[in-house]
Amino acid sequence: MAVDQHQQQIRTFYRALFRSWGPQHWWPAQSRFEVIVGAYLTQNTAWTNVEEALANLRAAHVLSVRGVRGVSLAELELLIRPAGYFRQKAKRLKLFVAFLDREYAGSLRKLFARPTHVLREELLNLHGIGPETADSILLYAGNHPVFVVDAYTRRVLDRHEILPEKAGYEEIRKLFEEALAPVADSVAASDGSKRRNWTAGLRGAAHTPSAMSTAKRTALAQVYNEMQGLIVGVGKNYCGKSQARCDECPLQKFLPHLLPKV
Repeated sequence: MAVDQHQQQIRTFYRALFRSWGPQHWWPAQSRFEVIVGAYLTQNTAWTNVEEALANLRAAHVLSVRGVRGVSLAELELLIRPAGYFRQKAKRLKLFVAFLDREYAGSLRKLFARPTHVLREELLNLHGIGPETADSILLYAGNHPVFVVDAYTRRVLDRHEILPEKAGYEEIRKLFEEALAPVADSVAASDGSKRRNWTAGLRGAAHTPSAMSTAKRTALAQVYNEMQGLIVGVGKNYCGKSQARCDECPLQKFLPHLLPKV
C-alpha cells in the first residue's frame, strides 16, 4: 500500500478515536519537571507504579530540579523504589539534573528553548534516554512537535497491516508526523488553540485535566499529543498483546479484512 494511503489511514484513525473519546489530557503532571521524572520512571513498569513513586517524591518535597539535586542518591532510590529498577533510574535522574545544571544553568526554560532537532540529539546522548523517552520529554514537557512511538503504536500498525511491529522507530515517527500535519492545519484554521469541553467522563486512556495537559501549545504539538494518548487507549483497552478485543474497539471497522476490496 502506498505511503499516502497509510497516512490517510492514520488521519482516519485519529478522527474516529477523537470522536469516540475526546481529549486524553496527557501528560498528567503539575510541572515540566514532573513530566521528565515520569518519563524516566515509566520505563519498564506500569503507570500505577510510577504514580506511587511520584507521590513519594512529592511528599518528600523533592519533585523539582532543586529537590533531586539536593537529595542523596540513597534516599532518591528509596523514594522511587515502587517504579522498579530504582537504582538505575535514580542515577539517571541525577545525571539529567547534572546535565541541566552544566548546559543550561539548571533552567528548563532555557533547555526547551533549544531547536527541536538539537535538543533531541542532546537528550539521546544522555545515558538512559532512548527515542521514546526523549520524545516524551520533548512533546509533553517541552511542547515540541514530535510524535512518541510506543509498543501500542507498533501493535496497532501491525494488526492493521500498515507497518510491521518491528519497523524502525524513525520510520513510524515520520509516518505519523507527516500524516497528522494536515489535521493540525485544519484544527489551527478552525479554532486555533481552543479546547472542546467534554463532560462524558474519561474514555480511552484519558486522565483528569492537569496543569501540563492543559498547557498552551501549538496545534501540531496538540494533535501529536492527542494521537499518542488515543493510541494508548486502544492498546490498553482493546489491542492487547496476547488477545485483541476488536469487536469493541473504535478502530474495528478499519481492520483490513473488513475494508471493501478495491
